[in-house]
Amino acid sequence: MLAERRHQLILRVLRSGGPASVTDLSEQLGVSPATIRRDLVKLEEDGLLTRVHGGAVVEDGDQPFAEVAEVRVSEKDAIAAHAAEMITDGQSVLLDIGTTAYRLARRLHGRRLTVITSNLVVYEELADDEGIELVLLGGMVRREYRSLVGFLTEDNLRQLHADWLFLGTSGVRPGGQVMDTTVVEVPVKRAMIKASDRVVLLADSAKFPGTGMAKVCGPEDLDVVVSDAPVNAATRSSLDEAGVEVIVAGKVQA
Repeated sequence: MLAERRHQLILRVLRSGGPASVTDLSEQLGVSPATIRRDLVKLEEDGLLTRVHGGAVVEDGDQPFAEVAEVRVSEKDAIAAHAAEMITDGQSVLLDIGTTAYRLARRLHGRRLTVITSNLVVYEELADDEGIELVLLGGMVRREYRSLVGFLTEDNLRQLHADWLFLGTSGVRPGGQVMDTTVVEVPVKRAMIKASDRVVLLADSAKFPGTGMAKVCGPEDLDVVVSDAPVNAATRSSLDEAGVEVIVAGKVQA
């Protein structure tokens, strides 16, 4: 792999998932840790990232939605397909921001549902579907990430109720804590949890443990986790202890 292409992939990983270790980057790109270290030095010299102990982080704000949407598409689609099957016509569904929620929205066409969201891409996807009652939450627009956040969004959520919340995350800790890399999103996610009867975490296998410095909720706030691969043993134990159902892309883990 050419160095330039490697550098692009490193920046994409860091922007989509937050800080990453040399080991993680080495495994994801299929090159040696020594190569990754040299790449990180060069990228830091170019002002494109900051090296931290054992890895690196990009501190230039959110990655554009379109770029995140290109990562792990097949995994997100497998998760979305199962999530769509969980919903019954006539129910109300709250869709979080993020690209997995968007993949789920694509599978809701033709359904008789109420969809509530602060995800502008979900809104655009479903706006012309007359069978869906579409509720767009108010708030401050995050243009690059195509979402609405802030106290207006939280206030709107306090006035609404949903049968389901399909929640996204940047990482899940071994103790089952759901994390996020962007602090401004956390209050909105917490308000979504309070507004919903059942909370389903949509998390592809890269999110275990993933990244994130801000805690959204603990495993006790979840009802179901849907992923594309078996969850690691430590996290699975924490989820089981909290009574969370763990589903792998169409099948329940044994």
